[in-house]
Amino acid sequence: MITREEIISIGHFNKAHGVAGEISATLDVDFEVLDGISCLVSDMDGIFVPFFINSCRPKTHDTVLLMIDGIDNEKEAAKLVNREIYALKRDYEQVSEEADADGYPLDYFVGFDLQDSDGTRVGEITDVDESTENAIFIVTREDSELMVPANDDLIVEFDLDKRVMVMDLPQGLLDLNNQ
Repeated sequence: MITREEIISIGHFNKAHGVAGEISATLDVDFEVLDGISCLVSDMDGIFVPFFINSCRPKTHDTVLLMIDGIDNEKEAAKLVNREIYALKRDYEQVSEEADADGYPLDYFVGFDLQDSDGTRVGEITDVDESTENAIFIVTREDSELMVPANDDLIVEFDLDKRVMVMDLPQGLLDLNNQ
């Protein structure tokens, strides 16, 4: 049985495409990631169910058309419409090990410790605000909450095993958050 702790969100199903069971999906990751994962997972009435990809072809820069094993008509594909798509974390980490931050959805970093490039611990990334064009990491400290731009140019490195992200934060940024 697949549990919530074993999965990570990577996108959502859109609508059925044609009558042969093909379905469009919008991904929060590069579609090449699909080549390295064993299955897609979706919540079907409270149970995380694996779906195996038969074929995948790009439609736009963030949308793909998928053929899923066992789904061969529009009615079956419609059961997946608007459902979130997950990948198994173990698969995703293995596929993305060599990737930069672009290879990971930002919410993957929730729970990571954030450090400044000088080695100072800033706090724990507890949420991501993607409601605006520029995403923001919400970082919780002992007595406050900070907002840090989730910008690839600021990310120096991250360690998946230690769950630590190092960022080169602009001087004074942390002081602005405390005002």
